[in-house]
Amino acid sequence: MQRMLIMRHGEAAPGSPDHARQLTPRGVQEAETMASWLAQRVAQGELPMPRLYASPYVRAQQTAQALCDALGIGLETLDFITPDDAPSAVGDWLLEQAEGAPIMLVSHMPLVGDLAGWLVGGSRAQGVGFPTAAIAELTGEIWAAGCAQLVSFTQPSQLASG
Repeated sequence: MQRMLIMRHGEAAPGSPDHARQLTPRGVQEAETMASWLAQRVAQGELPMPRLYASPYVRAQQTAQALCDALGIGLETLDFITPDDAPSAVGDWLLEQAEGAPIMLVSHMPLVGDLAGWLVGGSRAQGVGFPTAAIAELTGEIWAAGCAQLVSFTQPSQLASG
């Protein structure tokens, strides 16, 4: 059984052009909270060290960098996981990946919701709403429409103390 983590970037400031929008201070905190939680899971053996991929957009790169720092791993940028890219294109890429370490994608709405819906429910219409910095963890034998199971869905507000 393979594992995948799909993460939406942290809260971003409004602005233009869209690809250059940066994380807000809250977005940085959200990314750091989730990165710390993932690092703890890896350290405790609950999760194998993932292979990390992110959208080229600034806010996704900033979010992914928090993960790199916490996990001590590198990052690869994928040009086809921007907000309006098709889940099926990501699915084609996923099918080409060797089994092994979990794949972690840091991207944007609506792609993250559409991709999770497509993998679990078989349709983009089954999309999942993702708060900022939320992570969906999926398992599956093959990354194709309707072939995955949603194992967990975690967002920063569930982990914040106080």
